[in-house]
Amino acid sequence: MDELIDPATVRRLGRLMEPHGVEARGVVAAAADAVSGHKLRRRVDIVRDALMADLPEGYDAAATAVRAAFEDETFTGWMLWPVSEAVVGRALQSGLAGDLDDAMDVLALLTTRLTGEFAIRAMLAARFERTLEIAQAWTSSENPHVRRLASEGTRSHLPWAKGVPELVRRPGATRPIVDALYADEAEYVRRSVANHVNDLSRDDPDLAADIVAGWLDRPDAHTPRVARHALRTLIKQGHPRALQLMGFDGTEFEARGASRPKVFKIASRSIAPGETVLISKSYSFRPQTTRTFHPGEHAIELQINGRPYGRDTFQLISAEESS
Repeated sequence: MDELIDPATVRRLGRLMEPHGVEARGVVAAAADAVSGHKLRRRVDIVRDALMADLPEGYDAAATAVRAAFEDETFTGWMLWPVSEAVVGRALQSGLAGDLDDAMDVLALLTTRLTGEFAIRAMLAARFERTLEIAQAWTSSENPHVRRLASEGTRSHLPWAKGVPELVRRPGATRPIVDALYADEAEYVRRSVANHVNDLSRDDPDLAADIVAGWLDRPDAHTPRVARHALRTLIKQGHPRALQLMGFDGTEFEARGASRPKVFKIASRSIAPGETVLISKSYSFRPQTTRTFHPGEHAIELQINGRPYGRDTFQLISAEESS
């Protein structure tokens, strides 16, 4: 992964930016050698800082240079990660509302060739409400990459990305975004939405279940799959409402006599009409340090595509009773 931004990529970036104010032998050129031996995140930082040093002074001039470079179709790929962060960096240095808004426009432009999900994090940290407002507007964009950025860039636990504490403190703040996109025509936008809500389930499980319940009240052909993916962590944890939404009704007894569900995934596969498939699964009730099994009635229920297909009960007896 580190080689996604290698010396050759940085040199190519320098050549593409040279006609627009970046010095041929400037800091960006030197960064080509400096990235070697570093992890990807550090490479991005090196090239971003080099761009900020080499781009024309002021936000307007820097943004104009990037837009001009974008006219070249080869201005694409992983080199755009540090470019997007440099644009945001210049806007934050300026601090002017117009520059900050324009930087979001540049992110929307660049994301059509490489996602701006990492660069937008600094914008969220700097002005949370306004950035979410713009991201909400992106949900109606004609471009699926921009719509995906609205969801992916505002995830509370986005891999590789810098954390935004406000997203964790206020998990409901992004609900309008995912509600606008769960039935998007593009599968990779819908997948982002599902991952977004799965992130929310780490911070507010009940909110995640509420969001999915709303989707299931207004479903399309893709909604059941999106819902399952969004609730996957809660299903594994046995969250009662998440299981109910997916049609599960498994039971597991607790010491106080109540029951709670525990779900185990057996397999995921496509089966042709009329095809017969034999699937077996064994489960051990040996005592474990991480789980206590209580004697009494337990139940097993088979679920296929979230629907129950037969339930049976059995009695679990203690080792003392069986001897």
